[in-house]
Amino acid sequence: MNDSPLALLGGQPVITAPGPHFTWPVIAEADREAVAGQLEAGVSIPDRSGVVADLEDALASYLGVRHVVTTCTGTAALHSMYAAAGIGPGDEVIVPALTFHATATPLFHLGAHPVLADVDDRGQLDLDAAARRITARTKAVIAVHLWGLPEDMDTLVSFADEHGLLLLEDGSHAHGATFNGRRTGTFGTAAAFSLNGPKPLSAGEGGFVATDDSELYYRVLLHGQYNKRCRREIPAGHPLVRFAVTGMGLKLRIHPLAAALARAQLPRLDRYLTGRRSIAARMCAALDGVPGIRVPHVPVSTRPSWYALPLRYEPTELGGLTLERFLDAVHTEGATETDQPGSTCPLSDHPLFQAPGALLPGYADQPGPAVGDFPAAKYVHATTFKLPVWHREEDTRLADAYTTAIAKVASHAKDLL
Repeated sequence: MNDSPLALLGGQPVITAPGPHFTWPVIAEADREAVAGQLEAGVSIPDRSGVVADLEDALASYLGVRHVVTTCTGTAALHSMYAAAGIGPGDEVIVPALTFHATATPLFHLGAHPVLADVDDRGQLDLDAAARRITARTKAVIAVHLWGLPEDMDTLVSFADEHGLLLLEDGSHAHGATFNGRRTGTFGTAAAFSLNGPKPLSAGEGGFVATDDSELYYRVLLHGQYNKRCRREIPAGHPLVRFAVTGMGLKLRIHPLAAALARAQLPRLDRYLTGRRSIAARMCAALDGVPGIRVPHVPVSTRPSWYALPLRYEPTELGGLTLERFLDAVHTEGATETDQPGSTCPLSDHPLFQAPGALLPGYADQPGPAVGDFPAAKYVHATTFKLPVWHREEDTRLADAYTTAIAKVASHAKDLL
């Protein structure tokens, strides 16, 4: 008979409360009233008015940028940003090899080439690897603030300037995060954000592009906001205004009900983020020094948004116990929201990046990644698992239970071998 205290081996679990233990976004009465009110006000807004204008103005003020254009998804925001930046056939964009695939996939639809560069041990872009990927066709580099942890924007700005590249940002995980007191999404020529369900600022589904560049702003409008917005917002004498009615032929507008939800959520964002930072710090302190677990390093220059808390697993410290077996035990302790990143993985693992020509005309001759490419991205992904980050003081007991469950499994890892 096994007398291990681990629940997987017959012991008592740490957490007995049924899940889900984490839901997002928080839906308050103000959100219900905003969406219900918008149902009465109108469910289609073809111009920059009403709640769409209110949301864009509020986001521009929050970020401290001149222009924000909302979109139907974060992927659409990335697509519009790349198109507006003038990226087109044959152009290359340096993309971290470890990110969600939508950071790169819109480039295929512009005839451009995402050029993957490996990451460092933190999972952030390795600038030496990126420099080796630069060619005469390289036009831009994109910063990805993965899990809401800001990139080192000082070095990325210097890197882009040194090589004459556009710097763009994917802030989809990082609403409200800061680097040296400056919000992510304000360092590059433009930034794209997602407003998808679990993001720190949620519209249920949506996105937006932020920029100080008026020419880029006009082209974002032409890419996915044709007719009324383009006719009213692109100056009458501008050479692009003749395309206003059709734009580039795509409609990527945000739905007014989604805009109403995001607008109602935005005033609470900083309060939520403050709570997340407090609980993330508490969880990191509880797990720091636990065998087999490495908590993220947070430089004093950064304030993450903590879309998730990524932890690194060191199997050699636990007798070679696999991460899968470790997580089975953690889940059986009741910490069911603990998981491994799924589609956020080395882009080279996706068939679309291995053989884009199978789906996309014009890419038949593009070679896929070689075996052994991006070893750091593969290693970081294979050794990462993540936790949700709660924001309310009353959730600290649940956060503590999660870290207790992880520490319990780590301390009895030998029982699982």
